[in-house]
Amino acid sequence: MMVSGLYAGIGGFELGFERSGHRTLLMSEKDPEALQVIRHRFGSVKVDADAVKLAALPEETEIVTAGFPCQNLSMAGLKQGIDGDKSRVVHALFRLLEVRRTPWVVIENVYFMLHLGRGAAMEHIASNLERLGYRWASRVVDSRAFGLPQRRRRVFIVASLDGDPRNVLLADDAPKRNWPSLDLARPIGFFWTEGRTGHGLTADAVPPLKAGSGLGIPSPPAVLLPNGRVATPTIEAIERFQGFPARWTSVLRNERDGRNRWRLVGNAVSVPIAEWIGNRLGDPGEYVSQDDCEFIQGASWPNAAWCMGRKRMVANVSEHPVERRRGRLSAFATETWPDLSERALSGFVHRARKGRLKYPEGFLEALEEDLKRRKS
Repeated sequence: MMVSGLYAGIGGFELGFERSGHRTLLMSEKDPEALQVIRHRFGSVKVDADAVKLAALPEETEIVTAGFPCQNLSMAGLKQGIDGDKSRVVHALFRLLEVRRTPWVVIENVYFMLHLGRGAAMEHIASNLERLGYRWASRVVDSRAFGLPQRRRRVFIVASLDGDPRNVLLADDAPKRNWPSLDLARPIGFFWTEGRTGHGLTADAVPPLKAGSGLGIPSPPAVLLPNGRVATPTIEAIERFQGFPARWTSVLRNERDGRNRWRLVGNAVSVPIAEWIGNRLGDPGEYVSQDDCEFIQGASWPNAAWCMGRKRMVANVSEHPVERRRGRLSAFATETWPDLSERALSGFVHRARKGRLKYPEGFLEALEEDLKRRKS
């Protein structure tokens, strides 16, 4: 099918959809560094600078994707909601659908949107899709299910005018996936910028990649390696954690662009999830809804739901649609990763010791040993 991508970023949706056999017609993105990447990687695709100013989608469009900015909806962001200056650009999607309804719509955003303002953003999106005559399904999906060494939970929404979106987004399920426990014998990823109120500790994987702090400063995760060294992944490794080929953003070459590469990859859609959705759009499964129950208006938004035109329903599926070989940090060349700076490591340990969060036995002691090693 023919795809138009709004808020395209560095092309996670588009790369995944092209891998599953679809063709990209249009990519709309206004970030200047992201534009450099997609013009470099999608040279034959028409690129439009701003979805807000786009008059209409190409007439041939069969799927429109929208990974709209998450800064106003994320736990780490500004928490202004769907009408924040970053996230309200989603209104452009509905304006364009009013001009020309596409057969399929695919949307991605942060998990926290289900909770911020009692799910006001999700309610806004679902209500507008229903107003425009779309059936829809939503689901929280964890990138780890797709062989990526990153614990990244994101909300995906698939909507259709005539098809059954449940057969795309909900038909696959691998609910019994098991993940390793925190163990100093495996790499442990964590947010070095936190420590007092959060830490993101993840066994043999990194916590969700973030574009940066509220000031826009990128903050790549840290990793405690089994040999006791605390390192940070290279940008090439981080690109692979999102399912892109290494050096996907290498067109951004100067020193300032190094920071932008972290930001852009942190904002991206995980490519294997987009590929899975693209495959299911071409070859739908068969969703069985007999165990689902009605969604009560005013209740907390569930991790998976659907509406086929009348009642909204809660779907009985997990965050893990497929069962693939688990992605592991230990499979990467971690010996080539640079050390986390002494200042950053010291700051994390100080905050962690002052706070009340629980850490695995020996974890903070291992960080302190690495500090001593550096000073000796």
